[in-house]
Amino acid sequence: MAIQLTSTAFNEGNAIPKKYTCDSEDISPPLAWNGVPASAKSLALIVDDPDAPVGTWVHWVLYDMPPGLTGLNEAINKTPTIQGVGTQGTNDFRKTGYGGPCPPRGKPHRYFFRLYALDTALNLKPGATRRELDKAMQGHILAQGQLFGTYGR
Repeated sequence: MAIQLTSTAFNEGNAIPKKYTCDSEDISPPLAWNGVPASAKSLALIVDDPDAPVGTWVHWVLYDMPPGLTGLNEAINKTPTIQGVGTQGTNDFRKTGYGGPCPPRGKPHRYFFRLYALDTALNLKPGATRRELDKAMQGHILAQGQLFGTYGR
C-alpha cells in the first residue's frame, strides 16, 4: 500500500528552497499526505541524504505521530516531543529535530522524505537514532510514501 507524500514548498525531484536549508532559516518544509491505512496505529518520518560523502546522512527522525495526522506545518519545533505531533529523534548533526540540507559544494544531493504507517506505537524515548527507529519498525510497516527533492551549492 502506498502513501502519497507531498509538499507545497517543492515538487517531487525539484530543488528544495534555500529557506529549508542550513544556508538560510533551516526550518522543516510543510508536508501533507494521504493514503494512510485505517489500521495504522502510528506514523514515522525519516529524512536522509544518500549522496553524502560519508554515506547516508540522516536529517530528521520523527516517530509516534498520530495515525490521523495528515501533514506537518512548516517550521516544526526542534523539541524532543511535540504535543499532537510526535517524538523527535537525533539527526546526524547530533541535534534533535530537523536539520536541513547542507551539502558540500558541487553536485546537488538528493533528500528523501519517507513516511511510514505502522501497526503499532513504538514508544521509543525522545532522541532515538535512525538505527533504533529502523529496528523498532521492523515487521510493523503497513504502508509507506516518499518524496524527494534536491539541493546543491
